Amino acid sequence: MSRITQWVKFGIVAAIVLANCSVTAGRAFAAELPPASACEAPAYRQFDYWAGEWDVFKVGSPVTVAHAQVDLILNACVLRENYESTDGLRGQSFTIYDAGRDVWHQSWVTNRGALVVIEGKVEANEMILSGEDYATGSLVRGTWKPADEGVRETAVKSLDGGKSWQPWFDLMFRPKNRRQAGWLTIRSRSRRSTANIRQQ
Repeated sequence: MSRITQWVKFGIVAAIVLANCSVTAGRAFAAELPPASACEAPAYRQFDYWAGEWDVFKVGSPVTVAHAQVDLILNACVLRENYESTDGLRGQSFTIYDAGRDVWHQSWVTNRGALVVIEGKVEANEMILSGEDYATGSLVRGTWKPADEGVRETAVKSLDGGKSWQPWFDLMFRPKNRRQAGWLTIRSRSRRSTANIRQQ
């Protein structure tokens, strides 16, 4: 075998080894990159205004009745609420936009054995979710909307299959810190400006 033939074979083998190393390195680099979120569409951001750390009041009362922390988790696909009432009630809710059905879903559970499952959509800038309180067998409907530099959550319930509805609770979530309050004010003004532009 001539020296030229040996060098050609060596060059071919070296090229194959280098190509394999490049592919392996490329795969390793790709594995280190964070995956793109599956929840980047605007619909997933419709309820982000509820995320934050809150003091909770009954509407019209200055007395704090609970503290709540609402976080965006799982690549910002889910809103997780951790609610602690001054009367000992502890609860958590998990809220997600189900793109396949174009609905919002929330499951609420408590340290008193309650399970509430509600679903719905955004209507006129209000999140409206309806479903069932399985502990009492009643139908429930909750509404969340930005208000007064916070978020107002109102709920009604029906014990007769939806023929009549009674007030359940009316709560105001107010931000625990001023920075969050300022952000809510800016967001609210921006939302009103957008609405005015759409009406013109």
